[in-house]
Amino acid sequence: MMGHSKEQSMADINPTNNNLVIGEGVTFKGSISAPGKAVINGNVTGELTADDLLIGTKGQVTGTVRAREIDVHGELNEDIVCKEHLLIHSTGKVSGTLEYHELEIQRGGKFKGNMNQK
Repeated sequence: MMGHSKEQSMADINPTNNNLVIGEGVTFKGSISAPGKAVINGNVTGELTADDLLIGTKGQVTGTVRAREIDVHGELNEDIVCKEHLLIHSTGKVSGTLEYHELEIQRGGKFKGNMNQK
């Protein structure tokens, strides 16, 4: 019994609890604020704020995006502010207005729009 309650308390403080995952096939319209990591494999339209944003190969995000770190394997469109590092993978497509600190684009990755380094 003692071991079980200890496991339970460990799960309560699990750092993955403040993470968000939007699965493949899921469509979300509105405003999201994730204090941890946001993994988007579906379709999000609106406002998205996260510490660490990962857009999967099937993921698509359109709107106002604010994050410390962004990894793009899919699509990211519109108004983007990346406080630290933005990585556009070979399958990634980013378009719109981008404000960033560090930018990395792998061979095959695409960017279209205006970019401004802070």
